[in-house]
Amino acid sequence: MTSPFVSDIPADQARWVWSEASAAAGCPPRVDAVVLPVREAVGRVTAESVWASRSSPAFDSAAMDGIAVRAAETVGATESTPLLLDDFALVDTGDPLPTGYDAVVMREHVHHMPDGRAELRAAVPPYQHVRSIGEDISATELLLPEGHRLRPVDIAACAAAGVVELMVRRKPRVVIIPTGDEIRPVGTELAPGEIADTNSMMLAAQAVEVGCDARTTGIVADDPDLITAAVREAATDADLVILIAGSSAGRDDYTARVVAAAGSLAVHGVAVRPGHPVVLGTVAGNPATPILGAPGYPVSAALTFDIFAAPMLAALEGASPRERPATTARLARKLASAIGSDDWVRVRLGRVGGDVVATPLPRAAGVLTSLVRADGLLVVPAGLEGHHAGEQVRVELLRGLADVERTIVAIGSHDLVLDVAASALRAADPLITLASSNVGSLGGLVALRDGLCHLAGSHLLDPATGEYTLPYLDRIFGPDAELAVVRLVHRDQGLLVAPGNPLGLTGIADLTRPDLRYVNRQRGAGTRVLLDHELGKLDVDPTTISGYSREEHTHLGVAAAVAAGRADTGLGIQAAARAFGLDFVPVAREPYDLVLRATGLDDEVLAPLWALLRQTDFHNEVEKLGGYSCAETGRRIR
Repeated sequence: MTSPFVSDIPADQARWVWSEASAAAGCPPRVDAVVLPVREAVGRVTAESVWASRSSPAFDSAAMDGIAVRAAETVGATESTPLLLDDFALVDTGDPLPTGYDAVVMREHVHHMPDGRAELRAAVPPYQHVRSIGEDISATELLLPEGHRLRPVDIAACAAAGVVELMVRRKPRVVIIPTGDEIRPVGTELAPGEIADTNSMMLAAQAVEVGCDARTTGIVADDPDLITAAVREAATDADLVILIAGSSAGRDDYTARVVAAAGSLAVHGVAVRPGHPVVLGTVAGNPATPILGAPGYPVSAALTFDIFAAPMLAALEGASPRERPATTARLARKLASAIGSDDWVRVRLGRVGGDVVATPLPRAAGVLTSLVRADGLLVVPAGLEGHHAGEQVRVELLRGLADVERTIVAIGSHDLVLDVAASALRAADPLITLASSNVGSLGGLVALRDGLCHLAGSHLLDPATGEYTLPYLDRIFGPDAELAVVRLVHRDQGLLVAPGNPLGLTGIADLTRPDLRYVNRQRGAGTRVLLDHELGKLDVDPTTISGYSREEHTHLGVAAAVAAGRADTGLGIQAAARAFGLDFVPVAREPYDLVLRATGLDDEVLAPLWALLRQTDFHNEVEKLGGYSCAETGRRIR
């Protein structure tokens, strides 16, 4: 059997088609209603309207500590002509108003005389400081409509109105089926080619987060008959089945065919990136059950849940989907996007000057850490080719906007010291975030020029002068710009090679060997400028180096490529070599600096960083990485 044809359709249309197909197949439109004690109903959705069975307060009551009086008897009381009352009653807040009294005077405004009378120096109007019966809730009043997700304040109001039980929708049940011969349970030792089953754990947690019960089956092998049987069994106990697989057209992709065989296939392919090979359909049964085929890449799977599963589950409860708050931000760098699909881009956020700035994170569907670090989601509509740097964009918030106010935005060259600093700052104060984006030294300086970051990490070598970074500032910012340059570290750059240096590399000159596979840094990176400088000194044409055009955006990316055997060497920092157990052939020791606007030296957001750079413990932590010197850390170079 061949896989059904993949045809991308817009996400909104895909949701509608899935909903219509589910209704046509006989899937229940709502989960069952159950009765719960009011104290257990938080997070559930009301299955019927909730009416007050009693008023709150149920009697006229004192709203202040003081005395209850008859308002008419206080007429004429002033500062110059105090009034002495014989007839009053002492009351505390919440006490029923005694019969015959219609106002309360605060304790602070009453002077009790030795003879027991109360002296008043101001007249009071009727019902002053009195909570009238039904002021909050009146008996028979509509308290909550059907389809309302209950909050703590809602159950308190229900209890005050005499409602002790609520008819609510039960939690939808989600069953998740991981598939794949290469998938192994989390916690097992992985052989080459094997993958931990993190997707099912993530999707189950997402289901719980939106108020569902979630269960994960055992891992099912890449056999269409076994997968079909697992789907049918799961559907007997689920309101939604999520089948995890590589739902594209891969060799062992059976998702679409399984859904078609088990029930009906409504959609295969949605105009969304990442996640376009989504499968939506139903599983036959009495009743039928909706099924979602999630792609195997973790970012695709997570976003697929947000875009398709969460709205479906909310509809089963009869509630509106939970919407994230949004804000407008300036884009920190150019963002290209392919026309034809909504492009969901993860971003980090920080406030620079008066603007919120959004820095795109790596966009590959397998980069789960991009979701971990993301503060928001930026959706590039299918009809756009992307956005220019500095353009205003709409961002859905994954963190509260107040949480990004103390985020230090660093853009530029990659260095592990920034990661150490980020960890140390957060440990000292959970409200501080150092968010770094790796675009190369040149890209960081341009972002700083355009007001899109607080700091630019730079180690740009000027071949003409042999100086680092400073010669570039006048060219990029102009001679009148008021800038500061703070030394972060000195670090060792060299060739990262396999343990034992099996190819016997001794320096840059060896890169021309025809048997050598090189992995480079991206254009604009200081490491690449250093390489080109060293090649120029040797009069070597870069195009003669095999792999010169192959780019990684971080030192760790270069190290990972060498460690995996996908490249023989690449230029990078010694700390990256040590992190991956590689050997290191020294090439140069260079300074790595932080460039900022001079006014930033007194910026409250950056103050914790400057304090950190002075700490001996931080210096020791950095130098333990290998290949670093903190002798000048924190020194102002300009």
